[in-house]
Amino acid sequence: MTKKQLNLYAELLVKIGVNLQKGEMLVISAPISAVDLVKATVKCAYKHGAENVNVLWNDDEISKLGYKYRSKKSLAEVPDWIVEQREYFIDKKIVYLGISSNDPEALKGINPEKLAISRRASGKALKKFHDYTSSNKIRWALGAYPNKAWAKKMFPNLSPKQAMDKLWEYIMKSVRLDTENPVLEWEKHQERILNRCKILNDAKIDSFTYKNSLGTELTVGMPKGYIFCGGAENGALDGIAFTANLPTEEVFSCPDRNRVNGKVYSSMPLCVNSAIVNDFGFEFKDGRIVDFWAKEGYENLKNIVETDDGSHYLGEIALVGYNSPIRNLNTLFYKTLFDENASCHFAIGACYPTCVEGGGDMSTEELLQKGLNDSLEHVDFMIGTADLTITAKTVDGNELKVFENGDWVF
Repeated sequence: MTKKQLNLYAELLVKIGVNLQKGEMLVISAPISAVDLVKATVKCAYKHGAENVNVLWNDDEISKLGYKYRSKKSLAEVPDWIVEQREYFIDKKIVYLGISSNDPEALKGINPEKLAISRRASGKALKKFHDYTSSNKIRWALGAYPNKAWAKKMFPNLSPKQAMDKLWEYIMKSVRLDTENPVLEWEKHQERILNRCKILNDAKIDSFTYKNSLGTELTVGMPKGYIFCGGAENGALDGIAFTANLPTEEVFSCPDRNRVNGKVYSSMPLCVNSAIVNDFGFEFKDGRIVDFWAKEGYENLKNIVETDDGSHYLGEIALVGYNSPIRNLNTLFYKTLFDENASCHFAIGACYPTCVEGGGDMSTEELLQKGLNDSLEHVDFMIGTADLTITAKTVDGNELKVFENGDWVF
């Protein structure tokens, strides 16, 4: 990658991602392997008027050592200063940028129970901060940066340098950095996404029915007042547009957690906690997972489903055309940020409150009454195929074809 490309990417993260405004505080969470992108982003942020930029560093090897040598009791404890730090960020009304550049196999060999204990403890301790981001009270964005381990995982037959070059090329294509004017291309892309959101929101849909040759036959009910979102969203407290995921191809909302029935089969592997879950699926009855299976990674899937009561229900429904730019790269990224944008998907666990009218101001109990889910988990899994059909039934009994042959009808 060139310095010019790096600076363009930083500009995209700052302007299109978090949409930093003059006088705001930017917090960046990133692994040390992404230091070059972090430096470029910090510089770009200050040039665009940031009052302050804070970087929270992490490292794969240090994280693995912690999981290996710390006790389960220790992993279940989150220091008060970490919680207080997030409270400080909330008070300061920060904007938040996460950069992913981790080895997909960094935690391979670590006891899945230890990972689950740590994940649940962190989820509980930092719930307020997570609630603020999921309800868009904090503008936030996620991006990615290549590293050697990730590149070799994706392209094992290439030399380390070739693999890195290839991964950077794929990231550039995914976030439209390979175009003459990436910011303008993103604005056009967001307009297309918002148009699809409008069609779905205006249709007043009661339920969706999914079918494909893998065996998926699933009906997903929608709550009253649902909102499909995608592309640029507006901050709940300031109304400023931001783009949470770079890349993004999805149109998403929240299903009625109590009205999901049937079976759904995965169409792509799921990479979670450095483990692969493959050839898996779920059976739902009145919204709840009543059965699940996996030919590979069953214990990891079980740890996700059994996190809490809400992890037995769906929190997100997302539509992505099979002919998406990322799917057309014909590779597995081993990162949800990319892989979820290659396929229609659902998420087990927490909802996004802004996907229902007034949801950003509702309590957890009020959201549950509306049919939206709450959980410490939010794990996306891909279900799109080339022969997927999705048909919607509207509240007045009409049918609307949404997907045919795996792709959008409109």
